[in-house]
Amino acid sequence: MGRSAISSYGGKIHVRQSHVCPARPPSVIPALAAGGLYFLSSPERIILSMAAITKPYHLTVRQFSDGQYTEGGRSRYIEHPKYSSNPSRFVRGFELLQKDLLTLFEYIEPSKFSKDTYSFRTFEFLLRTSTEIEANCKSIFKLNTYTQKVEERWNMTDYFKINKSHYLSDYRIKMPFWDGSEKIRQPFKEWSGGSFQQLTWYDAYNQVKHDRTGNLHYASFNNLINAFCGLVVILTTQFLDNDFMQRASAITDEGPNDGFESTIGGYFRVELPKSIPYREMYDFNWQTIKDQADPFEKFNYDSV
Repeated sequence: MGRSAISSYGGKIHVRQSHVCPARPPSVIPALAAGGLYFLSSPERIILSMAAITKPYHLTVRQFSDGQYTEGGRSRYIEHPKYSSNPSRFVRGFELLQKDLLTLFEYIEPSKFSKDTYSFRTFEFLLRTSTEIEANCKSIFKLNTYTQKVEERWNMTDYFKINKSHYLSDYRIKMPFWDGSEKIRQPFKEWSGGSFQQLTWYDAYNQVKHDRTGNLHYASFNNLINAFCGLVVILTTQFLDNDFMQRASAITDEGPNDGFESTIGGYFRVELPKSIPYREMYDFNWQTIKDQADPFEKFNYDSV
């Protein structure tokens, strides 16, 4: 076998191989192989873990190799000026949309009985929300690497690649108030199969955008809510709940013990992915790398 590097995070020991040249193929448990863990047959009796990501990608939140996201201040990389470009503009755009959405809830009850309701107001919100999602996706591409098309031709078939880096389809959003069975939503679930599928709410946006007169009913309250949950996911995968406001530290309400976390704006709640393959997890000490000339990597979307 090749030389090993041993590291620990959160008290968990990882043995990482720089190269592996076994005399015979190892016995691999398929379910664990997907996560980068290889169990060698006797007489080795050791576990090898493929190296995780040692620098964060721009605009990309990831689970760390010990399964955590924020513990011990490790998510402070989000606040570094090279991590993103004008993040407050995206946050402010989102918060304005959410403020208007909560006002809409004063007229349309968040309920299964309101799902098919539509109007020029829901049409306006669906357009604003969907274009905000597109703007966020474009920003992710521009700060990383994507050269297969010129920027003017990027569309949702291109942005589908972001599911590979951000695990969009694994995120679930919980609405605090919803009368019915769809209180928890998974807006990118159609991408979980690994191949491009048109998102129902995004297809509705395109239908009504190109033919408002004939397709206004596509701007339904339900499609709007799913699109907005998609925007919550996109923001969370970049910034968690960081709104980039300068404020003193304070004791905060952690919310119910429901497995969900707070989001930007404080209204919706999010369940972060728990099953990212080990080789795709972050494994760095931010305090050690933060002063490097460039402590970030660019995700190569050309290779997806």
